[in-house]
Amino acid sequence: MKRILRYSLLLLTVILSIGTYFTNKLMYIRKKDNAVIVERESIAGRLNVTAYDQLEKEEHFIHSPLGYSLKVVVAAPYPSNRYVIISHGVTENKTNSIKYMNLFLSRGFNVVIYDHRRHGESGGKTTSYGYYEKYDLKAVVDWLKRQKGPDVLLGIHGESMGAATMLLYAGSLADDANFYIADCPFSDLSGQLTHHLRTTFKLPPKVILPISNVFLRLRDKYSIHDVSPLAVVSYISKPVLFIHSKDDTFIPPVMTEMLYEQKNGPKKLFIAKYGAHAQSYNENKEAYEAAIDSFFTDNGIPFQVEDSPAHKFER
Repeated sequence: MKRILRYSLLLLTVILSIGTYFTNKLMYIRKKDNAVIVERESIAGRLNVTAYDQLEKEEHFIHSPLGYSLKVVVAAPYPSNRYVIISHGVTENKTNSIKYMNLFLSRGFNVVIYDHRRHGESGGKTTSYGYYEKYDLKAVVDWLKRQKGPDVLLGIHGESMGAATMLLYAGSLADDANFYIADCPFSDLSGQLTHHLRTTFKLPPKVILPISNVFLRLRDKYSIHDVSPLAVVSYISKPVLFIHSKDDTFIPPVMTEMLYEQKNGPKKLFIAKYGAHAQSYNENKEAYEAAIDSFFTDNGIPFQVEDSPAHKFER
């Protein structure tokens, strides 16, 4: 009897340890310091801090329906109703979105960048890889339409978790943008975690994931299986440009290919030749911009490449 009790306590301790450790890794993933991001982007020539600081822009804190504030920055140099919202990846913040801001400003779009929950200057206690973030993205879209009018021509660009968030928003909450650009999204969180447990941790997903999922339900009130862009992408009717680097080992490009195949209606796929995860634009700038221009042309989205405030951000 004592042996059974001892083994039971040992098993319980193991389960508690696994569940707590892996949900902590998910919920409280270590974020990059903004100074590190600024230095990285500046050294790479993708950010001129002085020029960005001098850019005429509006900064706002808007209300999340989940009970905290979201930091939003609006750069609107054009007297037009064309806007792009940029949704950054996990561990990053809106500073990482400035390179994409440049891209769309140079094509005649006004741009909105913002910080996800628990990132940058936004509130929120945990990271949920799109589950709660999709409601925040909806809050940003709804706020912009209240500010600029319901007839705004709107695009959303997402990178990594930001792309997954965007697809979850469009597929399960509101397909309210005119177009979407999904750069290196995961197809579903369960598959992404399975990939990392096998490649990074060298641990059996069939043991770790069920335990972690129970703890995640208890601690953050959602399931790993609830975070699946693949399950909802077929409900998106508006055009989607899917982008991925062929050498991405963090989120395998097959995940984007699966999303592309599942999407109905207008769509385009661009697999970049070079770059690791979330490096498609950094390593394939001309091809990346050409893919976007072709996507716009194919779907009748007005744009122009012109000299604009965007070019002042870069060195």
